[in-house]
Formats: sequence, structure tokens, C-alpha cells
Amino acid sequence: MSAPTTTTAPPGAQPMTHRQTLEALSGLLLVLFVAMLSGTVVSIALPNIIGALNGSQTQYTWVVTATLLTATATTPIWGKLADLFNKKALVQIAIVVFLLGSVVAGLSQSAEQLIAARAFQGIGVGGLQALVQVAIAAMIPPRERGRYNGYLGAVMAVATVGGPLLGGLIVDTSWLGWRWCFFVGVPVAAIALIILQATLHLPTTRRDNVKIDYLGALLIAAGVSVLLIWISFVDNSFAWLSWQTAAMVGGSVILLALATYVEARAAEPVVPLGIVRQHTTALAILGSLAVGMAMFGGAVFLGQYFQIGRGYSPTEAGLLTIPMMAGVLGSSIISGRMITRSGRIKPYIVVGAVVLVIGFAVLGTIDHETPLWFVGAAMFLVGTGVGMTMQNLVLAVQNTVSLRDIGAASSTVAFFRSLGGTIGVSVLGAVLARRVSDQITRDLAAAGVPTSGSGGASSSLDLNALPDAVQDIVRVAYGDATGHIFFISAAIAVVGVIAALLLRPVTLRSSLDLPGTAGPGTVDADPRDGDPGIEEAGVETRRAAAPARH
Repeated sequence: MSAPTTTTAPPGAQPMTHRQTLEALSGLLLVLFVAMLSGTVVSIALPNIIGALNGSQTQYTWVVTATLLTATATTPIWGKLADLFNKKALVQIAIVVFLLGSVVAGLSQSAEQLIAARAFQGIGVGGLQALVQVAIAAMIPPRERGRYNGYLGAVMAVATVGGPLLGGLIVDTSWLGWRWCFFVGVPVAAIALIILQATLHLPTTRRDNVKIDYLGALLIAAGVSVLLIWISFVDNSFAWLSWQTAAMVGGSVILLALATYVEARAAEPVVPLGIVRQHTTALAILGSLAVGMAMFGGAVFLGQYFQIGRGYSPTEAGLLTIPMMAGVLGSSIISGRMITRSGRIKPYIVVGAVVLVIGFAVLGTIDHETPLWFVGAAMFLVGTGVGMTMQNLVLAVQNTVSLRDIGAASSTVAFFRSLGGTIGVSVLGAVLARRVSDQITRDLAAAGVPTSGSGGASSSLDLNALPDAVQDIVRVAYGDATGHIFFISAAIAVVGVIAALLLRPVTLRSSLDLPGTAGPGTVDADPRDGDPGIEEAGVETRRAAAPARH
């Protein structure tokens, strides 16, 4: 059994005012912005970075994969630690880990050092992605949290679009250089650390005889890592049907099965299975997995479409993705305020999931000659769908669990969303590469160019090094093939619509914790999983007891 829990607020603590909440939120959003920026700012500069370090194509991939792998694998661990220890201290530890990783990455003298530094940095990124939402959940009741989701949407949008722009500017500025792609976040994260020390005041949870599930954490991290390594190399270093695939996928399944066995018997499981089995949580996980696969797997190729398929510069490509940013920003702010006003969340998740499918379906029709206004309108729809679903799926889960389990619940949803994004990027990238290669081979043969050179043409993204005729063929191939993967993204996103439709209609509670929480291990005061009768700080729960006086 779990040890008893006592929660002590800071001396003289009172519910945080709107101003105090915004002050603390500013530090949290700053560090979340830097964590997200650490991935997007490098994407544009990576060719320069690998070239300067004399790295290989495999190392190019691992600079990205190393961070994603450690961030994904450690997300549920950070979330569980947030349920056991002081949340503010954990946020600060994650910031320090991120800072150290950023500095070492910027000082790297070889590709191997950079990969190791990025892996260490990813541990901090995973912590920040999980803990920021946990801290927000500990400050703001679900009913009020809706309007603050707009700020989260803004951070996501600016980091996603602004990162490539900033990365391009840094590498193009002679007195800065690529190392500042890693250094640029250090002062911002340091400022966030100071702001959080002064403004973030969360109750301190103390437990006697805490038992950390080290074995479960190790098995989860190992199982996910093996799966992500397989996803990173399949169809590139080895075939989908090969002994390597059988070994890695089989090993991952065995490790995760063992993790499930251990988690079911652990006193303090990293991922409480009781939470995962809940109706709302299970559907939110399914929806987040689909949204992650569709959004990350599809949107990541937009920059490539604009640069290779349409011939725009990295800076211009970043500017052309602004409609998506506008969609995320506008929909997250508007839907968040409407959710706070009504307390209802399911309608907005359903509408957002449907809009996401429509947006990807429209993007599926684009080719190398599609008018930019049409592409922009489709991106706006995709951004609108993301803004209405991503954070609200987390909010739906947070509404159904007690405050003591908020970390595990939030990080579990974030974990599956990140896992879905990783799978989506790999699978859709493999589909895109295969279609591009086939089309380039056909077009080169039709143009009378020896097809023996097509492999090099299709694998080289330095179009300036290719003859003009081959450049045009490569651009057309990328421009036309990209639409196909967006159709696949739309099909994947349909799963998110189904999950959203199956969610139970609930009214968000106005209390930080579940009314009538019985103590450690309590998941939901109502077996119907977030029934409207438990909101408003337990008012309805007290009314339910009224018949005893009749």
C-alpha cells in the first residue's frame, strides 16, 4: 500500500489570484517555449551543424532522434515523480538538466559528443514537457484552466514557426554561428528559473516510506527506447520484414509486457494502470496517439515541401507556415475561453478532431503547383484542429483524476502523444522517401537521364549541386508526393474523431482536487468517470447525500 500523504501549503497560502497565476505561468511558459524551441531551432541549422562536425547521414538522424528518444522515455517517469515529490523543485531540476545539456551541445567538438549532449538535453525536455502541465494543473482548477490553454497554444505556435526562422537567422549570421542554436535558450531558461523561484508557490507533498518503482521505470524506458530505435532505422538501415525488425519489435513487446506486469504489482507505479484503464483516459490516450501521429508526422514535412518542392528559402518556408500558427493560436484561445464559460469540453474536442481531418484531407490534394493561398487555408484548418484538441485532451484527463495522480495522468497522455508523433514521422517519412524515389526514377528515365544516378539525386537535398533538369524533376517529385502523406495523416486523424465521439460529456470541476477524494490511490470519486455531478467543489456530492435527511 502507499504511504499516507500529507499536503502542506506555504505559510499563509491562499488561492492564487489571476495576477499571481499569470506571474507563475509566465515562468512556466518561458521554459516550455525554450524546451520546444530546442528542437525546432535546430531543424533548419542541422545540415550546417553536421557539415561543420564532419558527421554522417546516420549521425544527422541521431542528433534529432537522441533528444526525442530520451524525452519520450522519461516523460512518464517525471510525471510520477511529480506525484511523489515537490513539483516546483522538479521543474527547477529539469531546467538545470536542460541548461547543462544545451551548453554541452553548443560546445561539442564532434558529432558523437553532440548526440550524447542532445540525449542528456532530452531528459530535461521530457521533464519540462510533463511538469509544466502538472504545475499548471496544481495551480488552476479544470474549469478555469480552459482559458489558460490559449497561452499554451501560443507558445506551441510561436516555437513551432519561430524556431526554424531563428535557426536560419543564427546560421546566416557570421558572428553567431551554429553553436548559438544551442546557446540561445540558455539565458531564457535561466530567467525562467529565477521567475519560478519567486512566483511559483505550490503545496508540498510529503510521504513517509516512499517507494519508487525503479524496475518499472527501467523497463518502460528500455521498451520505449528499443521501439523508437527501430522506428528510426527501419526502411533505411534494414527492411520492415527482417530479423532486425523481429528482434527489436519482439524485444520491445517483451520489455513493455514485463513493465505492465511490474506496474500492476508496484506500490507506486510509474504509470498507474488504474488511471490508464479509465474510460476518459483511455480514449484521450487513443486520441492523443492519433493526433500526435497526424500532426507531427504530417506537419514536419511542410517545411520540406516549401523548400524542396516549391524552392523557397528556409526563412520563407518558416513564414509560409504562419497560417498554421494562427490557427493554433486563435482556436486554443477562443475554445479555451468558451470551455471556461460553459464547463463543457467534449464538443470542442470533437469539432477540433473533425477540423483536423478536413485540414489534412485538403492538404492531401496539393502538388508542386498548388496556389499558396490554398495551402495556407488548409494549414489554418490543421492548426485550428490542433489548437482545439491537443491541450483539451490533457485537460479532459486531468478533470477525472485526483490531484495526487495529476502528474502520472498528464505525463501518460503527453507520452503517448510524443510516441505517436515519433511513429508518424518515421512511417510517413518512409512513405514519402519511397514515393519520391520511384517518381524521380520514372521521370529521369522519361527524360533520357541514366537512372543509375537517380539514387543519388533522390537522396541529395542539396539541389544546387544537381543539374537544372534534375533539380526540376526532384522538386516536382517532392511537391507531388507530399500530398499523399497528408491523406495518410487524415486517415490516421479519423481515429482521433472516433475517440472524441466516444468521450462522455462532462462538466469540468471548479475545484483543484476531486471532491470526496478518499485518499491515496483514489482515481475518481465517481465510477462514471467524471460525471457532471462531481464538479463545483463537491456541491453536487453534498447534495447527493441529502436524501438521507428525508
